[in-house]
Amino acid sequence: MPSMDVEEITAILPHRYPMLMVDRITEITEEKIVGLKNVTFNEPHFTGHFPGFPVMPGVLIIEAMAQVAGILVGKLAPHTLGKIMFLASVEEAKFRKPVVPGDQLLIEMRLVRLKTSIAKMQGVATVDGQIVAEATLMCKLTDRLAGQAGSPRTAPEPVETPAP
Repeated sequence: MPSMDVEEITAILPHRYPMLMVDRITEITEEKIVGLKNVTFNEPHFTGHFPGFPVMPGVLIIEAMAQVAGILVGKLAPHTLGKIMFLASVEEAKFRKPVVPGDQLLIEMRLVRLKTSIAKMQGVATVDGQIVAEATLMCKLTDRLAGQAGSPRTAPEPVETPAP
């Protein structure tokens, strides 16, 4: 049951603060991965979601699940190096309980299907053994976009329009 720390995670994922949503991988096999997200009060979204009752937005829980899934794909498929996994679809998402500062989000993602450029994963997020969210995610592998570090493409030239 190998684990990964944040340095190993950032070697696979392109995400950085404030969008890196995985603090540690505790288990990884060819069929599943388990990751941790420590939810802290100083995360920027808690300023407005919601004042007086901070709750982690569901879309960020899904993002954390997608990042954990992306790590598994990165480890299983060496051809993904230098590419980015984009979230393509979210199916059957359910949010059961609020996730609040101080919680430790445990995310387990299971591989449903892996093709050359598509991965489908089913996942469950828990806090203290209770399910807080679940979803089936599909991610698509793509080249880095123009202007991104390591991109083989160049940005298009700006087009000048005549003044009226």
